[in-house]
Amino acid sequence: MPVVGISRSAKGYCMISIFETMKAYSLDDGLTEEALVTKLRTRRCHHLFLHASLRHNASGTCRWGEFGEGGLLWGECNGRNFEWFEGDTLSELLSRVKDVYGLDDEVSFRNINVPSKNRPRPLHLGTATQIGALPTEGIPCLLKVLLPSTCSGLPSLYVRDLLLNPPAYDIALKIQETCKLMSTVTCSIPEFTCVSSAKLVKLLEQREANYIEFCRIKNVVDEVLHLHRHVELVEILKLLMEPTWVATGLKIDFETFVNECHWASDTIGEMISIDDNESHQNVSKCANVPNEFFYDMESSWRGRVKGIHIEEEITQVEKSAEALSLAVAEDFHPIISRIKATTASLGGPKGEIAYAREHESVWFKGKRFTPSIWAGTAGEEQIKQLKPALDSKGKRVGEEWFTTPKVEVALARYHEASENAKARVLELLRELSIKLQTKINVLVFASMLLVIAKALFAHACEGRRRKWVFPTLVGLSTDEGAKPLVGAGRMKLTGLSPYWFDVASGTAVHNTVDMQSLFLLTGPNGGGKSSLLRSICAAALLGISGLMVPAESAFIPHFDSIMLHMKSYDSPVDGKSSFQVEMSEIRSIVSQATSRSLVLIDEICRGTETAKGTCIAGSVVESLDTSGCLGIVSTHLHGIFSLPLTAKNITYKAMGAENVQGKTKPTWKLTDGVCRESLAFETAKREGVPESIIQRAEALYLSVYAKDASSEVVKPDKIVTSHNNDQQICKPVSSERSLEKDLAKAVMKICGKKMIEPEALECFSIGARELPPPSTVGSSCVYVMRRPDKRLYIGQTDDLEGRIRAHRAKEGLQGSSFLYLMVKGKSMACQLETLLINQLHEQGYPLANLADGKHRNFGTSSSLSTPDVVSIS
Repeated sequence: MPVVGISRSAKGYCMISIFETMKAYSLDDGLTEEALVTKLRTRRCHHLFLHASLRHNASGTCRWGEFGEGGLLWGECNGRNFEWFEGDTLSELLSRVKDVYGLDDEVSFRNINVPSKNRPRPLHLGTATQIGALPTEGIPCLLKVLLPSTCSGLPSLYVRDLLLNPPAYDIALKIQETCKLMSTVTCSIPEFTCVSSAKLVKLLEQREANYIEFCRIKNVVDEVLHLHRHVELVEILKLLMEPTWVATGLKIDFETFVNECHWASDTIGEMISIDDNESHQNVSKCANVPNEFFYDMESSWRGRVKGIHIEEEITQVEKSAEALSLAVAEDFHPIISRIKATTASLGGPKGEIAYAREHESVWFKGKRFTPSIWAGTAGEEQIKQLKPALDSKGKRVGEEWFTTPKVEVALARYHEASENAKARVLELLRELSIKLQTKINVLVFASMLLVIAKALFAHACEGRRRKWVFPTLVGLSTDEGAKPLVGAGRMKLTGLSPYWFDVASGTAVHNTVDMQSLFLLTGPNGGGKSSLLRSICAAALLGISGLMVPAESAFIPHFDSIMLHMKSYDSPVDGKSSFQVEMSEIRSIVSQATSRSLVLIDEICRGTETAKGTCIAGSVVESLDTSGCLGIVSTHLHGIFSLPLTAKNITYKAMGAENVQGKTKPTWKLTDGVCRESLAFETAKREGVPESIIQRAEALYLSVYAKDASSEVVKPDKIVTSHNNDQQICKPVSSERSLEKDLAKAVMKICGKKMIEPEALECFSIGARELPPPSTVGSSCVYVMRRPDKRLYIGQTDDLEGRIRAHRAKEGLQGSSFLYLMVKGKSMACQLETLLINQLHEQGYPLANLADGKHRNFGTSSSLSTPDVVSIS
């Protein structure tokens, strides 16, 4: 973890990250408050230092965070431990780091910042959270769809940092070109061993790298060499050099890099035992000593380095092991032989040579083996030599453990030889660490290159699976007097789909967005405005980062910033209402927007009084129009169209809707024009708001806004079918009786296709206060319940009256009416139930139990291929 220092200057906020392990630092200057907080959220730090310049904000007060800017940063820092510091920011911070870690003043730190002209600004906190670049509850996570679920850890962190800090145009092109090549290779690829660069440096610097770590380091350089050797992969390796330079701050020539990797691989290979046969070789084995003893004593150093480097030590271990085996045979075997010879069938003496793992010893273990009469027979002399076994503290181990002086001397010699061998192996590994330290920059570069390679290979695979595409990325010139590039002021996304949908499964609604100015977007609740803004933001961000986008084709300028503002919540900690938080974000967006920016604002000024909120929204739109940025401002404040705005390049767009069986259904398609209908009452009904409240709301609305009802409101007897600019095309709504007849006809038509004798079918109606006739008793029935909220419930039963009573017993369903058909057998009833659920939904009828249509494998047809569409707004 780095030591982080934060200061402020005329350019904005500055964040310095000092990595003590790497002896390096990075400096991000000119940050906005929101971008700085985003970086703090994603980076754990060892120590946090705040410069005294933060105490004075834009309002000139000395109470940081009280007015204007600084409140968001103060809220983030207030929950952390931090220290104040003064003086020159960088030099003072480096001095503090040396004090914290006890470093000499002569220790130098290198700057790993890569100068990148025209690099986009880091993402704001709101933008990062609202598209899931920072995982946020309730928001579709962008990171989870960019990589397969099997790719996590360091590659996932690299992709996250790439999105939060989009690369310069030339680097984005390199990343895109790399991914294109990766998506077409036909040869096998390495596993891509991912090693943390900081951990690698620390282990080598402190000489703590063990055999396993050296094997991983060798895998890293060998996999780089694998890329270099293969004709299909060498170009990918060359392209990865620049993104790795940006990530590490290390500039290394390609040929030098390859040669140094060869040297590192050979150096490790000469010392480390890589061959499996050698890594498990020569563990001592003696017939008189348990094999587990030798394995435990020698496995920590055996096979770690090549045998030629420790021949003398291995010889001493083998000799001492033979001496131990001889001592055990001479002192313990006669006793065991005597016990075997005298053992009775029932409970005689016991004894064996056993390994005491806790004490790292081989002792005699037995009981009742001492003879009652000493008669000079075999084994008695050895029994007399036995003494109780003692632990390292001189205490007796137990009643059954014994040893002899000769065995103890042999054990001590063996342990000494084994420890000498182990010490020699550690010494050789430390010497290897010292050698590799001279090439530490190459190893850091190689480890980061493999992390990037694994991330981009995984993204290319996932992008192909999801049928995403590589966009055409257009650079934007900032040089004064330079001729604008063709298409630089335009973004076109054809067949754009929400990134959280899997396009390959066909569950997404596609939109075409051709943006050459600022869009003013209107549409009903649930019409897909928020989803569209979130999708456009993600596609643009992925494009300028060099990654694939969820579209059929894409033409994306390399924006200097991408800013998305969605809904705001209040911040009690900072004492700010949701509208205050929104205005803080709007202030940041408007102050930074340029002709090279993408600005997306969802439902602007939703948190305050309508009239003044409308005027603020109009002023913001004028300001963004003046800046010349591309973007979308969505709103339900239809009064904005009556304001005398001076904006000249505004394009009016709307989210479409269509009439299906007398019900308005969003199409989630972007269209031209203005939509003045919110479908607020319909949305409230869908979410279960009581009918009485909805009816009263409609009455109140008409009583207050009667003058405008003909042009801005969908009256109870009309419903919007389409939008064309500001015109609304409407048609009368059918009566209740007509709707019931239409439903009955639809049910009969659907079920008739399934029946062998369709003419025998008859559909009966049951009113709100009626029950079915006795003829239904014992018959299988399929029924359609018309709920008071106008939604349908389709079911099947052999007890129609009981089922109707059960439905009406539930709160809010007392006034339900029913249609039913009697059929032959429960199996047919089940099939028709599934068929009706799926096909009535396809025809636009609102269903209360749509999920039941997926519970059975029958009742579907090719006409049911239209997927369910989910819209998040």
